[in-house]
Amino acid sequence: MSSGDGELEAPWAQAVRGLAHRVLGPVAESVRFAERHAEGRGHAYEAQGGVLTIAATDGVSAAVALHHYLREHCGMSVGWDTVLPLPLAPLPDAPPRQGTPRVREGYYLNFCTFSYTTPYWDWSDWEREIDWMALHGITMPLAVTGHEAALHAAYTRLGLDDDRIRRFLGGPGYLPFQFMGCLDDFAGPLPPSWIERHRELGARVIERERAFGMTPVLPAFTGHVPREIAATARAGRRDWQGFETWSLDPADPLYARIGAEIARAQIELFGTDHLYAADPFIEMIPIDADPAFPGAVAAATLAGLRAADPDAVWLMQAWPFSYQSDFWTEDRVTAFLDAIPDERMLVADLWAEQDPLWGRFERFSGKPWLWCALLNFGGRTDPVADLRGLAPGIDAALAAANPPTGLGLAMEATRNNPVFFELVTDQIWNRVSDLDAWLDAFVAQRYGGRSADELRAAWRDLLDTVYGAAGLRIAPDQFKGVLTAAPSYALTPTGPLWFDPAVLARAWERMIEVAERDPGPAAGPLGHDLVETGIAYMARVADRLCAEAAKSGGDPASVAAFLKVFEDLDRMLACRPEYTFEHWEAKARSWAAEPAERAVLSDNARRIITVWGTADSPLLDDYAGRHWAGLMSGYYRDRWELWARGLGAALAGDPGAEAELRERLRDRAEEFLREGAPQAVPGDLAAESRRLLTAYADVFHPDRRGAR
Repeated sequence: MSSGDGELEAPWAQAVRGLAHRVLGPVAESVRFAERHAEGRGHAYEAQGGVLTIAATDGVSAAVALHHYLREHCGMSVGWDTVLPLPLAPLPDAPPRQGTPRVREGYYLNFCTFSYTTPYWDWSDWEREIDWMALHGITMPLAVTGHEAALHAAYTRLGLDDDRIRRFLGGPGYLPFQFMGCLDDFAGPLPPSWIERHRELGARVIERERAFGMTPVLPAFTGHVPREIAATARAGRRDWQGFETWSLDPADPLYARIGAEIARAQIELFGTDHLYAADPFIEMIPIDADPAFPGAVAAATLAGLRAADPDAVWLMQAWPFSYQSDFWTEDRVTAFLDAIPDERMLVADLWAEQDPLWGRFERFSGKPWLWCALLNFGGRTDPVADLRGLAPGIDAALAAANPPTGLGLAMEATRNNPVFFELVTDQIWNRVSDLDAWLDAFVAQRYGGRSADELRAAWRDLLDTVYGAAGLRIAPDQFKGVLTAAPSYALTPTGPLWFDPAVLARAWERMIEVAERDPGPAAGPLGHDLVETGIAYMARVADRLCAEAAKSGGDPASVAAFLKVFEDLDRMLACRPEYTFEHWEAKARSWAAEPAERAVLSDNARRIITVWGTADSPLLDDYAGRHWAGLMSGYYRDRWELWARGLGAALAGDPGAEAELRERLRDRAEEFLREGAPQAVPGDLAAESRRLLTAYADVFHPDRRGAR
């Protein structure tokens, strides 16, 4: 080891030692940790005689060192779905190795993730996630869990009673959108037991993150207030996707006062690392069109934060500058950013892999910024990405005159497309100059070296198909496909097909063959990848068969073949609990303390992944649609059956066919919100995957179908 490695117990050692035990089991007793004294972050490690010694400047660097060792010398990685502890004994020798990160920070999460992935997590879920964060170099996680307790405390001090505050906060599954100022008084009220239990959970999450040396980013006031306060103040009405909210004018002294009150309450409950996330314009035009108005909002936001915390720094997502680029002209953005001292703001370039903003707006007017990858909107469960374009995009940003201080993941939901997100986090520490070599190593480590040649070949096919989406806009409006889309006679929605489905089918078959021969890996990452690849193929099958049913004029055989896709796919999805609606709703209901709370929690779990808002509003319908068992054979299939019933009339020119379909779909949605989905019946994933592949192998070859 290099000089400067200390002998005393590092302040982060206990946290990393706990992680090591969860990852390695008893073998963790052979890992030693020491504090490394050096400028900047970094680590060093070596292994001799079955003992691994890690010296690091901080807990995250130590965890990264452990993960690098496991990947490079043990051929094993730790992903979201890796079965732990790893089957390792003893630890192999490794020569001395040192590492330093390319950027200071690794940022993680998006407000939306706390609705689309984590809203019903308990401590065991969060502990596993924080371990993943540390192993992957995350130093700056967004920490939203429990923020409702700070809002409740602040508004209580401002004179509102408990019932009114909980109505304002709304349903637990929608809280992050409430925190962003997008909605209030919706899908609630917030259950009484929720606030205190999530205050405790949020505090525990933040405590563990800090134990690793991470800097949690806490939410801050956006100007959004209850109607009672808006009625007696200077405020303006805003609209987001049909939801009406009220925002204070920054000229009203209440703006800074409430901001300070919320920050103080939060500091009392969770402490602070002086970094706060607030997005007062997230997807809403400012209530005043005066070009100087956003700067006034910035001044009031900072004034409130600094009244509670003189060292406060504001982290803001640059998403509005992309989402509403017609309003956010270069002059407006520059005027807004110039109104904020450089040392008081950190900008997250949220969708930098698709729509990078860092080269515009005079590089965010010199503000420090984060390069972030988004990819996932709403929680898509099918694989897609432009893997080859990722590393060059990051390299270009790091070579800029004002490079990012960190790289981050800002996905709206996790537990999908792990190859994309791991490729980003790897570049926090190491440059990826050869994607093919990186992918080969990723595959071998993901499956622990088992059937490496076959699985590498499968992934090369994935790279040539779903993960080769160069030049395509990867967003829900383009990639949905018919499986999770609302039916319509005006247009049959299909996802883009830029690759040969036969190549995708070959990748899937190679994975199936491995799972049939060696069932062990299917319990972990291989099972996840089997399902994702199956979804990708079956989504395009559904698109093709739906188009054929429409072209046939509603021929019963064509319609039956199309609808059977939903039933068949449902059986495969049921083989993995995380791909079942039942699992999602059970997690939500586990937080209920009484029947009335269960009703709210079930409603939230059902609503957000289907209609999102109300059953009669199309604005966010199916935005967070999921390929989940229970939904496929129930909710989604039923909707397309309703479509098929009226198809003949629609093709005959019935002017009322579309309106009648809309009414029937609304009734089906309301039924689902009341009753939920049928339970999934688990089976053997390899067998169900093989059955699907065999049954639909000739869909893209109509000339061969009759021979089967």
